[in-house]
Amino acid sequence: MVAKRQGQAAPDAVLTRIGQGVMLHHAGDRAEARDRFLVLWAELGEHGDPLHRCTLAHYLADTQDDPGDELAWDLRALAAAEEAAAARPTGYEGIPALRALYPSLHLNLAADYARLARPDAARTHLSRARGAARTLAADPYGDKVRAAIRNMELLLDEADEAGAPDEEGEAGGWGPPRGHP
Repeated sequence: MVAKRQGQAAPDAVLTRIGQGVMLHHAGDRAEARDRFLVLWAELGEHGDPLHRCTLAHYLADTQDDPGDELAWDLRALAAAEEAAAARPTGYEGIPALRALYPSLHLNLAADYARLARPDAARTHLSRARGAARTLAADPYGDKVRAAIRNMELLLDEADEAGAPDEEGEAGGWGPPRGHP
């Protein structure tokens, strides 16, 4: 399915392997998913296809136990997305799969920063997610992303009202939901 959305006629083996890791993660085998993702990351290397690196880092972030590690992978995903966009003369607008991923990339960064008690950075990425979501269709995926953005905004507002972070570093004791819309 992902390969078709990218306009490819033949299945993409890398995206298939990423999909298998995602299924493992969703089935509850987070450690195995992370291990498979890390093997694939090593195979791709720093010069691998940026769209593959973006997608892989995006999902690899979800398998992290430490919020700082999760942030690092989400930042890698965004950097790879920007590299993919820069490599195309028309920018990311010409890559539907990438355009659809930008709101989620920024939303995940907002959640990461909120977990790390960095509300200003969280709000910056929430604003970017909202702006990028304007390009999404009025379909189930677009609706889900927009709803997740609204939920994150409410969570950040609640955290602002609750005050300073608790001893675990969470504002008001909440933790934004993690996952990809």
